Formats: sequence, structure tokens, C-alpha cells
Amino acid sequence: MISIPDKTKQFLVLIIKVLIVGGAFYFIYNQLAHNDKLDWQKFLVLFQKNQSVSGIAFILLLSVLNRYFEILKWQNLASYLNPPSLSEATKQVLAALTAGIFTPNGIGEYAGKALYYEKSETKKVVFLNLICNGIQMVLTVIIGILGLLYFNAQYNVITTRTVAILFVVLTCIFILLFSVKKLAIKGYSIEKLIHKINEIPKKIHQKNILLGLCRYLVFSHQYYFLFLAFDVDLPYLTLMSAVTSVYFLASSLPTFQFLDFAVKGSVAIFFFGILGVNEWIVIFVSTLMWFLNVVLPVVIGSYYVLSFKTNRLS
Repeated sequence: MISIPDKTKQFLVLIIKVLIVGGAFYFIYNQLAHNDKLDWQKFLVLFQKNQSVSGIAFILLLSVLNRYFEILKWQNLASYLNPPSLSEATKQVLAALTAGIFTPNGIGEYAGKALYYEKSETKKVVFLNLICNGIQMVLTVIIGILGLLYFNAQYNVITTRTVAILFVVLTCIFILLFSVKKLAIKGYSIEKLIHKINEIPKKIHQKNILLGLCRYLVFSHQYYFLFLAFDVDLPYLTLMSAVTSVYFLASSLPTFQFLDFAVKGSVAIFFFGILGVNEWIVIFVSTLMWFLNVVLPVVIGSYYVLSFKTNRLS
């Protein structure tokens, strides 16, 4: 086995850090500077008309709470291995977010968190992160389907027959998956996965679900309040059903974190277009959500990436 000198290792780690941070900032700049659909003049006019220190502070608070609940989720799940402090959990979550910004569906986030633990715990860390993200996806799907059904009942986007067919198809898939739960692929099966999940104490799962629900309520209502700030006057249930439908459908599509606002924006244009909301408002709200909940945490996470130290490369 080839031995690499310590100084060479340190230099390689530095290069990787700079590439991660540099790549993250490049993708962020590229999306903000070269998006022809963003009319900053309209945004500034509306901002000057409706600017409010308390309103801005409230929206920023929701962004802080969104990431805070995510940090608490990870701290709760990581306690199954080695309880991290709040500051340590914050470091792990934000650094991992930065590492995963230009990987498909944030896969780099799994590796980012694993680097803070011993090699022997890598599989467990990846599994816990899967549970952390999985509960958020489950909540997004359940609430999103309810929102989509309500939205469809109001505006008949698809026929009742189509809804029934989709329901039957999803039910059949669900039954099929559990009927073959013992079927193993490369040593992995649904039965083994369920067994591994059940090994984690119920209190941790219950807290994970509660924190995931809190986080969902925060970022979905942040979307709602931003639309109100842009003078979109629609009934609460109608607006929220559109928001939850957008999150459900957008989350089902494979994407990159740095393209998150573009994907959600395109899905949102369809739904809010039906509600008569101007396209540029939808794009700006989606962009602001991305900026507040991805870009700002990545900026902070970049510091943790650059200051990251590990003994795993030895």
C-alpha cells in the first residue's frame, strides 16, 4: 500500500475544501446572475413599497427555525451513536449541506456528516441520515397528497377517475413492496431495513417525527408569508394546498440543491398560474426561499468546511 506523507495529505484536504466551497459559491452566483426570469427592477419596486423591518426579521426568523429544527433532528438521531452538542450538530449539518449542494439529491450530505465520525461508524451515520431525511420526505408526501387532493377538488386539474387510478396504482406498489420484503438485493431487504429502524429507540423516532413536522410547518408557512408580502391575496387553504402540492411534486423529482429553486419554481408556476398569480412573483418567491434556506446556510457551512479537521485520512 502506498504511503502518502502527512504534508501531502494536508495539501490534498485543503484542495478538496477549496473546491467544495468554490464550487458551491460558483453555482450560487451562476443561478442568481444568469437567470433571465428574475426582474430585479420589479422586485425593488415592490420591496420599497412593502418594506418592513419586522416583516424581514420574521421571514429571517423562519429561515433560522427551519435550519434549527433540522439541526435538532440530527442531534436527536445522532444521540443513538454519540450524543453531539448543539454546536457540534450545527457544524455537521451546515458543513454537510455545503458538501451536498452540487450533488444529485444532496448525496454529498451523507459523506459530509460521516467524515465527522470514525470509519467504523460510517454505515450507521449514513443510515441515521437516511432516517433523518426520510421522515421529512414521508411528511412531505402525506401532507402534499392531502394538499393536492384539496387543490384538485377546487380546480379539477385532473379527473376523479385519474385520481382513483393513481390511488390504486400506489396501493398496489405498497402491497407489492411489503409482500416481497424478504427478497434481498446484495444482502439488503425491506425486512432488514425495518429491523434496523426498530433497533432505534421509539423516543428518538417520535421526537424525529415531531421535529420533522415542526420544520415542515415552518418552511411551508414561510412560502405562504412570502406570497402575502408580494400582495398575493388568496384564501389560506387554497394557497397552502398549492404550496404543499409544489413541495410534494418537486421533492419527487431528482435534482441538485443548487437547482432546487428552479425545479420548485417551475412546478409552482403551474399551480399558482391556475390561481392567477403572476409568473414573476412565483419565480421571485421560489428564488427567495432557495436563497434564505439554502444559500445563507451554505455560506455559514463554508466556514465549517474550511475549518474541518479529520484524522480519518491517516
